[in-house]
Amino acid sequence: MTDHALRTATPDEIPAVLALWARAAKGTSITDDAAGVAALLARDPECLIVAVRVDDPAVLLGTVIAGWDGWRCHLYRLAVDPDHRRRGIGAALLAAAEERFAALGGRRADAMVLDENLLGHRTWQAAGYGPQPQWTRWAKPLASA
Repeated sequence: MTDHALRTATPDEIPAVLALWARAAKGTSITDDAAGVAALLARDPECLIVAVRVDDPAVLLGTVIAGWDGWRCHLYRLAVDPDHRRRGIGAALLAAAEERFAALGGRRADAMVLDENLLGHRTWQAAGYGPQPQWTRWAKPLASA
């Protein structure tokens, strides 16, 4: 029996999502704020998948952003509360994201993983993901942090 359930996030959960990311995620982004998450949910209300406690669905245990742009499948912010790791929550979130992508017609998913996030590397590798050494991410901030 599992102690968590998966569903899509709602806009009223944005503060809880940001608090979870502050506790559980490595690094931050210029979009890790209420306005950034609200814009994400406004554009694609089903892209932010959350794991919640079965006995208290207001408690967030984990997240993953399963972004689909019509061309590629992108995974961001796979984060599990440190007190609830090693219980299959991350794997369940990734499986739900991959199911979403398959239903949308996606053919390959990619994940943004910080180079120094060794725990993240192990997690993604265990799920069948791996780095592509022929690619380098190029980025340009369009807004100040």
